[in-house]
Amino acid sequence: MRADNFSLGAYLARIGYQGVPSTDIGSVSELMRRQLFTVPFENLDVQAGKVVSMVPEDIVEKIVERKRGGYCYEVNGLFAMALAAIGVEYQFVAARPMFYPVRRPRTHMAIVASIGGRKWLCDLGFGSYGIRAPIRLDADEEVSQDDDRFSLKQEQAECTGFSELACAWHQKLPHERHAPMRPTESPSGLNASRHPHRTWLRHRSNGRSARSPWPASS
Repeated sequence: MRADNFSLGAYLARIGYQGVPSTDIGSVSELMRRQLFTVPFENLDVQAGKVVSMVPEDIVEKIVERKRGGYCYEVNGLFAMALAAIGVEYQFVAARPMFYPVRRPRTHMAIVASIGGRKWLCDLGFGSYGIRAPIRLDADEEVSQDDDRFSLKQEQAECTGFSELACAWHQKLPHERHAPMRPTESPSGLNASRHPHRTWLRHRSNGRSARSPWPASS
């Protein structure tokens, strides 16, 4: 994803990143964490009955210039622009939440990045319950991130992530590695803001809050 108005310098200032990022996993992990703690997951425009634009330039204007947040298509889209700007190859993948009693359509969007010869799952679009740093798709061990633990396992051609929270509540965050998508062409992003029966309007919640270890960007 690219936008004519995307500036790497403006993006780094927005998330409070200092220095020159590189293509190694350390830099990408720092970028991801900085964005997670400075760009909120939010759907305020949906709640207000507005249509959320999937146009890349509109995403940059909203998040970087107006210092707003967004949901998966927006925040992961912005992170993809940053990856492209520093020279990291990536692919958008479709995913579905697995904590419902039935299997729903793949309406969530995440990123699989190629870093250091490996494939890494990056997802900044699941709110505070999501991962905080990239996780290798071939990882076969549990990963601790802050107070949560995550692991990936292969299930019927799906790479499924499990987040074990401190309260012992389990949430599955699947990411299907063989389901590439283009966010600007997917109806899912538009349905999230336009469909009359969208979940966000029928089930409103504030989610879990997280305190940022860094001051907010100015």
